[in-house]
Amino acid sequence: MTLEAAETIALKALAYLANRADALERFLTLSGMDTAGLRERAGEAGFLAGVVEFVLMDETLLVAFCEDEALDAKSVHLASATLSGA
Repeated sequence: MTLEAAETIALKALAYLANRADALERFLTLSGMDTAGLRERAGEAGFLAGVVEFVLMDETLLVAFCEDEALDAKSVHLASATLSGA
């Protein structure tokens, strides 16, 4: 997977979280960020990798995200690996 494709999936995941207050709140709590920090780091590959990892940690969230974006879970895993530099 290209870095651009991985970043696109991660940004879609971030938008997905932003539209679900409970998921966004959990992400912010676990990351120790506030919404201002989220906006500042939204373009950083390391941050985007964290967003994708967060989605991958919760199977219910992963399935809902994949259904909403018409993606398969394998694509999300590949995006994670690409963004993490693996």
